[in-house]
Amino acid sequence: MSEIKDQSIQFFLDELASKSATPGGGSVSALMGAQSAALTSMVCNLTIGKPKYAEVEAEMQALLQKSEALREKLTGLIKSDVEVFNRLMTAYGLPKETDEEKAARTEAIQTVLKAATQVPLDCARACAEAIDLSRCAANIGSIGVISDAGAAVMAGYSGLKSAALNVYINTGSLKDRSFAEAKLLELETILKNAEGVVEETYQLVKTKL
Repeated sequence: MSEIKDQSIQFFLDELASKSATPGGGSVSALMGAQSAALTSMVCNLTIGKPKYAEVEAEMQALLQKSEALREKLTGLIKSDVEVFNRLMTAYGLPKETDEEKAARTEAIQTVLKAATQVPLDCARACAEAIDLSRCAANIGSIGVISDAGAAVMAGYSGLKSAALNVYINTGSLKDRSFAEAKLLELETILKNAEGVVEETYQLVKTKL
């Protein structure tokens, strides 16, 4: 079966709206981040080669390379989210008739929950990077597509906050609290650092409209 990323938007939305648990919010978080990176690439592509922006040509070229690499990474996280969720459902479906089975099931669930925490955390980190890149696009990109840089920062922010919810829900079920607290601390740092960048970039875009 083809990966979700290789299907049409309509297919993705139909699957999203269906009774199937995947794709779900985690995949959407990664998609929003990927859209943020893609919008930054768009701003770069519509700035590069314009005489008016010759002074920032090299910066925009470098920014484009970063945004395209990030877009690929976030697109890959759509698949990672689906895979880890399916692994978790498999673990929950393990037999639990005997004490041994119950112990094995619990261990399997806890192991996958750690991976299910790491995937959205990786997504959150990538979305925060997308936010940073969109700020660069808003600062030096063509004024003709400045609103797209604004859309990029908001898409990245939506992806970040949505990914955070998936970290919260999975850490809440972890028995290894030291692991959970470490991941939550990392997440809170990412969120705190991003908040100011989002507001700064949004206001910058507004002043240029």
